[in-house]
Order: sequence, then C-alpha cells, then structure tokens
Amino acid sequence: MEKIDFVVTWVDGNDAEWQVERSRFLSDEGHDANAINRFRDWNLMKYWFRGIEKFAPWVNNIYFVTWGHYPEWLNTEHQKLKMIKHEMYIPKEYLPTFNSNVIELFLHNIPGLSEQFVLFNDDTFLTDRVKNMDFFQHGLPLETVRLGMVESEDVRAVFPHTVLNNTAIINKHFAKREVLKKYWKKFFAIKYGADILRNFLLMPFKFFSAFYDTHLPASHLKSTFYEVWEKEPEILQECGTHRFRTREDVTHWLMKNWRFCKGEFVPRSNKWGRCFEIGQDDDMISAIKKQKYKAICINDSDPNLDFEKYQKELIEAFETILPEKSSFEK
Repeated sequence: MEKIDFVVTWVDGNDAEWQVERSRFLSDEGHDANAINRFRDWNLMKYWFRGIEKFAPWVNNIYFVTWGHYPEWLNTEHQKLKMIKHEMYIPKEYLPTFNSNVIELFLHNIPGLSEQFVLFNDDTFLTDRVKNMDFFQHGLPLETVRLGMVESEDVRAVFPHTVLNNTAIINKHFAKREVLKKYWKKFFAIKYGADILRNFLLMPFKFFSAFYDTHLPASHLKSTFYEVWEKEPEILQECGTHRFRTREDVTHWLMKNWRFCKGEFVPRSNKWGRCFEIGQDDDMISAIKKQKYKAICINDSDPNLDFEKYQKELIEAFETILPEKSSFEK
C-alpha cells in the first residue's frame, strides 16, 4: 500500500506580525475572497489533530503549511508532523502571499511529500473513522464527480470566476463528449445518488460548464500537479503573482478536474461527507455530535454572523466526540 500524507493549510488571522505584513500589500478589501472572516481563527485546530489521531492513525506524515506561525499548544516535535513555511516550497518571487490558491498550487514542491496526499483546509475535519481506502484505491483518488453551472449575483465575486477559469483550461485540453463516452461508468456511478440527475441534465452541452466541488478533504496525486504545470505554466505562474485571491486565479480544483477528464479517479458515495455553512445549516451541530459523516467542511462565508455564539457551539460539539487530548498537543 502506498504511503498517504495529509497536508493542512492554516493561518492565524490574529497574529499581529501577519496582520502588519498583510496590510502592507493589501490594496483592495472590497471583494468576498479577501474579507476578514476568511482569515479568522475559530480555535478549532486542536480538534483537527484529535480527529486525525483518533480516526486516521494510519496516516504517514502530516505537513502543516503556514505563513510562519503555529498554535502555541502544538507539539511541533511530533514524529509525524512536518512544519512547512511558505518559503520552503513556494518560489521567493511569489512571496509573501496571502492567496490560498497560490499556497495550494505549489504543494507538489513540498520536500518529501508522498505521491498520494490528501489536502485539508483548516475548516475541514474528520468526524468518524476512515481507512486509507476512503481516499485512494488502486492508486487513484476517490471522488464524487458532479457537473455544475457557474452562477453569481455579484459581478465582483471571486469564486465563480475561478471556477470558470479552471473549466476553460479543462475545455482547452479535453473534449467533453469524448470524456463522458469513455468514462461514462465513472461520471454516472450509482454511488452519486440523486446527483446523477445533474450529470445527465448537463450532458448535452458541448463544453463542460463547471465541476461542482464538495469542499471536503481533497485526495491528490502529486504527479497531476507536475503534469498541469507542464501544460499551463504561464497561467499558473501568473496566478502565483497574485498576493491575494483575484478573479483571474485558478485553484487546486483544476488538478482534480484534470484527473476527472482522464478517468483517474474512483467514484465515491455523495454521503461520505458534507459542507456546512456556519449560520445557515441548522443541523451542523447535530451532525458533528452524531458523527453523521466521515468528513465535514465548516465554511465561514458570512462576516456578520454571531462569531462567539457559533464558536461556543462548535467547540462543545467537537468536545462531545473528541474530548481527549492528542499527542499533537503539548
């Protein structure tokens, strides 16, 4: 069995030095991707590590990717933990960066990273036991592939544009009808449940309109990053120059979409995990306590929500299933 590493990106939005450096370069806080809620710390990271130790003890190494800060409680000497600063793998001409897309697009440069790795953002958590086969089978990542459409009510919104940018590159290199014909068993797998209908309805269009992302821990092949960088170096290098997220960015989802079109994935049930919007999904806390899913995303997209209220509820929920201190804590 191939080794599987976990990569997790983390930022301490309360770090005064980080705030000073960020303010030196920030010229426009007017769009959604750079709102301050995208950087605030919910104080939940210890539950991420507790979840990994309890639910995925088989993991090879954990690469903790950070601007340079780390939680005071973190045991940085843990044998499985590799502390990775941006300058260790991102070319210096692109630093400093506050753009999560840039931070993720260069992950293949991390020294020692395994071919098979799983990318976690700091808002994605394991909430029940997982096996390595939940992420990779026969050397291929597991995925729930859902075709989608790009939509927005805000012309300045970053995320719809980045999805469109990813998809434009995919359409440049792959013919949709040929892909669906060749890999129809994977694109229309019964494991997707009702999501199959979405794929069927979008099948007649000539081009891929978008791929809907599940916002869950993403299984990746390092070799895919190298391949896409070889095919589209100019676009990826240009993205590297964007210190903050912009409408001209591409994302690591491009690597996933690329694999979809090459059939390099194994279908996974759409019930494996779920993305919750804090303040919008009433069943979020219950789902954590009942361990309804293997993995979840807790998306913080509303800068006006009652932060203290939801933070307290989330901590109490995680304490219910992960009350014991992990060896990653001092």
